[in-house]
This record gives sequence, structure tokens and C-alpha cells, in this order.
Amino acid sequence: MDSTEELLGKTLAEKPTITEPQVGDLKSSSSSVFRKKVVNTLTSAKNLFYMPSFKIYDSGVSGLYDYGPPGCALKSNVLALWRQHFILEENMLEVDCPCITPEVVLQASGHVDKFTDLMVKDEITGACHRADHLLKDFCNEKLNKELNLLSTEKIKEYGIVAPVTKNPLSDPYPFNLMFQTSIGPSGAVRGYMRPETAQGIFVNFKDLYYYNGNKLPFAAAQIGQAFRNEISPRQGLLRVQDKSHPRYSEVEDLEFLMFPREEQGPGKDAVILRLGDAVTNGTVLNETLAYFIGRVYLFLTRLGISKERLRFRQHLGNEMAHYAADCWDAEIECSYGWTECVGIADRSAYDLRAHSEKSGIPLVAHEKFSAPREVEKLVIIPVKEELGLAFKGDQKKIVEALEAMDEKEAMEVKAALELQGEVEFRVCTLGKAEIKKEYQRVFTPSVIEPSFCIGRIIYCVFEHSFYTRPEDEKLNVFRFPPVIAPIKCTVFPHVQNKDYEAVAKKISKSLTAAGVSNKLDTTGTTIGKRYARTDELGVPFAITADDDTTTVTIRERDSRDQIRVEINKVVRLVQDLTNGVRTWADIQSEYPRIPFKKINDLP
Repeated sequence: MDSTEELLGKTLAEKPTITEPQVGDLKSSSSSVFRKKVVNTLTSAKNLFYMPSFKIYDSGVSGLYDYGPPGCALKSNVLALWRQHFILEENMLEVDCPCITPEVVLQASGHVDKFTDLMVKDEITGACHRADHLLKDFCNEKLNKELNLLSTEKIKEYGIVAPVTKNPLSDPYPFNLMFQTSIGPSGAVRGYMRPETAQGIFVNFKDLYYYNGNKLPFAAAQIGQAFRNEISPRQGLLRVQDKSHPRYSEVEDLEFLMFPREEQGPGKDAVILRLGDAVTNGTVLNETLAYFIGRVYLFLTRLGISKERLRFRQHLGNEMAHYAADCWDAEIECSYGWTECVGIADRSAYDLRAHSEKSGIPLVAHEKFSAPREVEKLVIIPVKEELGLAFKGDQKKIVEALEAMDEKEAMEVKAALELQGEVEFRVCTLGKAEIKKEYQRVFTPSVIEPSFCIGRIIYCVFEHSFYTRPEDEKLNVFRFPPVIAPIKCTVFPHVQNKDYEAVAKKISKSLTAAGVSNKLDTTGTTIGKRYARTDELGVPFAITADDDTTTVTIRERDSRDQIRVEINKVVRLVQDLTNGVRTWADIQSEYPRIPFKKINDLP
């Protein structure tokens, strides 16, 4: 199965799907060599961004990984930025729902019957493989538009066998991607580990709608794990049917790589489009979908994802989920190729209608009109005497069916009567249309859902941020934006000296009190080696205490330039830099600049 953790740990021997990654100074390196260098830096014991889970037991379990201290900090910072960018700035309603979902909920949503991939099995070893992946690997170009034709005929026709072992494969069979479990000690209630966090939002729609003052549009969001071996914060956005958006103008002029479905095919690639033009010409279905495509673009680039290696690809017709009216994936290019990291789907009213039908609870919204509207209503008047004679004991059922008929059906009956003089319900009489006043309309809202796979995004951030110093490829650097850097700054004395150390400790304590993560280093290694160490952890700033008793230097990671700042101003300045209030370029004109070559900056 494709998974976040699997992306972190795919074997280095896997054939790369792109050529040389345009990252840092590794222009002559292959994808696999570059990937190995990044992974080795991330997993080394001195950095420990992540490591294989349970590795003391025969090297761990394939595909499962644990975040180490800096990895946890970076992930927490990414989620904090996500919460700021979406939940706070969009005024969303955040919920936190259980990881286990009763079967009835996932039956209504379609996941029990439809959330499957076709699998094949190595008939000798029993190893399982996704049939579409084997077909794609076998002849990607030939099957570019046929990947859903996963039949016995296709597997046999192309003579596809199991990878590595070359053994024959079984016929394809459906495999549900959810983990089944039971709820309660008796095991009588069947459930599943949730495959997506969206359903928890949908089933809470009625209460969220009331909490929001019975007003639309509103948005709801959830951060949590979805059990397809993915780390997957999600948000479900509930909106009215016209699908315009009040803040659409903020994103309509954005230009970035887009890959509409009609442009996809062998030899074709994404092109730069203006988002507003994509809506105008119908490429993107509506303003609300486009708005969140734009917001996702802004979020990912703020994390440090390269604009040139980020594209939005529209799902082909045979890729669309059972609930989707339209869907776009934010794909990021890394050493594994173009990798789906965010899905932005127009789910229409599918989910709320499905849960309404299954639960019997109407999940609807009410729009009150500023003034009553006169509408023509068709009134069905069953003639119960004739119904009794014709249907006897079934009379009650017939009456209920007629009274439950919606306006569309009733109008069709009315038209048929006017045209033909009879309809299927010949024993009933239709009353004439009446003019009535309506004070509100009742409807099922539509849903726009951006869904984020944070683990995949983080791995792509690792690759996009990694580079080596031009003068020495052994000097590794992660250029994390300050807002997500796991450690915001390091603090150390220029040399081992009690007075210098006292200043460094005081500054470190003040930074901690101000909520700025920092690392105090009073080891006796050279200043250059300590700078190199912090660069490899992606620390954006380093504060050094020296023989000037009133000031310290602040070094910026990528330029390696330094400025000299008064001690009583350093904490506030670092806060502003790491919170994004000010940039390094903003402050360089205010403080004396010290080029890095003038100090011992190299190990």
C-alpha cells in the first residue's frame, strides 16, 4: 500500500522515476544517490529526525518509522502552521473524533463496498501486490488511460508475473483498504479503523451547524491519523451550492503549475496557469474549489516546497472517488517522482445525503429569505374511497407513497396527466397547483474537502530543503524556513570561557521563557564545527557570546552572514525572525553586518 511511512523508507535500490533532482549543489547526482545522502543525514544518530520502528527486533518492521526529537518538533511546527493557515485564518470549527468508526457509518459513506484496490497474489510465495501498480510498472505509457482495466485478461494478456520471484500471479481480487476491528468486549459491533477523518465531520454536521448559529457557509476541520498507514490531517469544508467564495479574489491571480485532465498523456506536462482563468474556462469546477487550491499552494510554498516542483493535477475520469464531482491533487516532485501530498475534492452533497438516508436524521440546512417568495406548489389529493376499492389492504401504503412524492415527481405526474390523461396512479386525483408563500428553503449542503498527508509533505520538505556547501559536499544543510525549523536558534560561547558561558546561558534561558526553542552548546569544539552541526539540523540562527559584554552576534544559516545586536534586544529580534514578523533581509540594514569569511566559520 502507498503510505506516508513507506515514502520515508522505500529501498534505495528502487528504480527512480525522475532524473537528476534540481536540489542544492548535487546537480551531477542521480536521484537514488541524492536520496541516500538525505536519508543518511536524517536518520544518523547525531540528527535522528526519524528512525525505523522497533529496529532492535531484526531491524524493525518494513514501512513503519518513528519521528525522533527534531522530527517531532518539525512535525509539530508544520501542524501549528497548518492550524494557523487554515483553522484560524479561515475561522474553521475544529473537532476531534474517535479513530474507530462503526461499520454502519462506513456502509453509508460507501467505504465498506467501494474502498478497495484490486490485488494479485504470488501463487508460490503468497506475497500480495497491487494490480494497478504492476500494470503501471509493466508499461506505463501504453496503459496511461487504462489503469482501471484491472482484469484477469489484462494481467494474462501482458504476461505479468510477480516482481523479483517471477512467479505466476493469481486472478485479481478486491482488497478493502480498511483495518477491521470489533467494538466492545462481545465483539458483536463491527467497526473499522477510520480510513479518513472526514466522516467524523459529516456525522456531526447537525450539531456543528447549530453551533455556528444555523448559518452557512461554515468550515470544519480535523487533525488526526487515518489508518491507511498514513499521517493525514484532514478538513471537511461545508458550503452552499452556488460554490462562490467571498475571499476568492485573494487567490485568483496566483499562477502556478496545473495539469488539467485533458492535457494529461504521454509526453505532456503541467503548464503555468492563472487560477482565475482556470475557473473562468471551466477547468476548475467552481470558486470554492479554486480558493482552497490557492490556499494549499500558499501553504506548501510557505513550508519551503519549491514552486517549480509543485503542481496541481486533476483526476482523470477513471481515478475519481465514488463521492467526487471533481478532484485535484497537489503533487510534489521528489526523488521518487511526482508524489500526491494533498487531495482537494468537491464531494458535492454525497456524504450528507448518504448519512441522512442511513441514519434517518436529516442533515440539512435552512436558508431564510429576506422576504417571502411565492411559489407554485402541486398538492396531491388521494381519493381514499377509490384507493380502498382498488387496493384494499394496500391502501395505506399507496397513500403514504403519494404523500411522500417530491415536487419533481409530482410535477411529472401532473404533466403526464395533462398530456395523456392518465398516469400509473390512475386511482388518485391530482388537485390543481396552488400558489403558496415560502419563507425559507431546505437543502443538503455541498462539501469541498482538502485532505493533507502531512508525513509525505514533511518528507518532501526534507528533500527540497537539503543542500551541501559549495566548498565542501560534506557540509550538509537543511534550509528549513524559520517558522517550521525544529530548533529556532543555537546559543554558545565563542570559546570555552566562564564569562562567555554565563551570557550564553542567560540568553538561552530568556529564549526558552519566550517560547523560542533553542539549543545551548558549551562544548569545546571549534566555532566552525558547532556552526556546521547546527546547519545540519536546519537551525536558522546561531547566537554567539564573545568578549563584547554588551552585544552578541547572530548568524544566519544560509548566507552565513552575521550581525551584532545588543543583548537586551536579541530575544525579541529572534522571536520576530522565527515567527515571520521580520525577515533576515529586513534587519540587515539596521545592524552592523559581519561577512562570514571574517571569522572562523569553517570546521
